[in-house]
Amino acid sequence: MILILDMNHKTNSLGFDEFVTPIIRIVSSLDECEAKHYSELRQRDLAKYDKIILSGTPLRDNAFRDDTDCFMWLRKYNKPVLGISAGMQIIGLVFGCSLMRCKEIGMTRVITRKENKLFSGEFEAYELHTSSIKPCSEFEILADSARCVQAVKHKDKEVYGILFHPEVRNNGVVKNFVKLK
Repeated sequence: MILILDMNHKTNSLGFDEFVTPIIRIVSSLDECEAKHYSELRQRDLAKYDKIILSGTPLRDNAFRDDTDCFMWLRKYNKPVLGISAGMQIIGLVFGCSLMRCKEIGMTRVITRKENKLFSGEFEAYELHTSSIKPCSEFEILADSARCVQAVKHKDKEVYGILFHPEVRNNGVVKNFVKLK
């Protein structure tokens, strides 16, 4: 069972249809999944999930940054996690990285810098964000664009963060994550 965490500022927001529903569609074609708002996740729930995906949010929805305590479970969780856009940002913050301003909207060329299990080569990806994480010692940089870091992996865990939105144009990235063992 895969959990998709809704990172939008409140439950049942319009952002759910834009940022969570497409991920549900991709994941459910390969595995069972359920979605819930990040504020509804309880520590006792974590054991039932094989993997967790943290969704993106609308451009100005950064409320999740004020709720880092809701994500401290990431430090001890030992199963695969994928953070998309806002999800990447919160993963970075929880593991001690800081954010930097990096506004990208629309299609951007992403260049793979390190071999990984999710994607390879150069590709076009859809971007919708105002910040990225600054590189820090906890993560390896997997990909970047001309402007900022686009993907990272935790050095000791199967925890990935990607800044672009694979649910828009790069569904294979989500599928590759779902297929991780």
